[in-house]
Amino acid sequence: MALKYYHAEPLANSLKSMLPLKEKGLAYESIYVDLHKFEQHSDWFVAINPEGQVPVLDHDGTIITHTTVINEYLEDAFPDAPPLRPRDPVGAARMRYWNKFVDEHVMNHVSMHGWHRLVGVIARNIDDGSFEELLSHIPLPDQRKKWATARSGFSEADLQNASDKIDYALAKVEKQLGETAWLAGDAYTLADINFYSHCGMMVERMFPEKDVAAKYPRLVEWRERVTARPAVAEALKGEDRTAPGLRTWSGDR
Repeated sequence: MALKYYHAEPLANSLKSMLPLKEKGLAYESIYVDLHKFEQHSDWFVAINPEGQVPVLDHDGTIITHTTVINEYLEDAFPDAPPLRPRDPVGAARMRYWNKFVDEHVMNHVSMHGWHRLVGVIARNIDDGSFEELLSHIPLPDQRKKWATARSGFSEADLQNASDKIDYALAKVEKQLGETAWLAGDAYTLADINFYSHCGMMVERMFPEKDVAAKYPRLVEWRERVTARPAVAEALKGEDRTAPGLRTWSGDR
């Protein structure tokens, strides 16, 4: 059974579903979608995913989108591969609780700061006519608004609210890691992958003012355990076409 994975650099959403593929040892064809060239809005890609967003999993012609859905699909489609979802109902519920928390209360707030620092720079360097043309090719209305907001700049109030939400998430994770080795219990799961990909991996680089190492030592220790996993190390070696000065998530500020 053939797997194709359409993705950008191994960070955030693209990393989130790349890690289960690596952890499970599943062979797949890697197809890089260059976000700097807006390939996600091109005709060839929108024909695959009408929402114009990465990543996308193609499993023998069946198209699966949205990372949390992709990751659960891999659990169901490949039950003999090493599991990343607990097989007992309580463990699975805990994993899904943390996934819901990251999806709804972490991802978008970190993303806002990333868009403010990275996409805003890109958008402001596009002339007015070309930018309007770019917007016309973005399928999702909310994404069009997000691009327009990034061009003009997110408000300080919105950025501060997002920062406060991230503070809450860091404290919540730190507390949980004082009770269990991993977010959903004693086993590494999709919940750890989700938080790592969207926040835990690069929170110190993006937010040095939060003094993460001093305030959240359990989170830092957890992050080092995740980073040391062979599948994670392999994924992080993946191609990254982001201009060095714009690598908000991956290192350069």
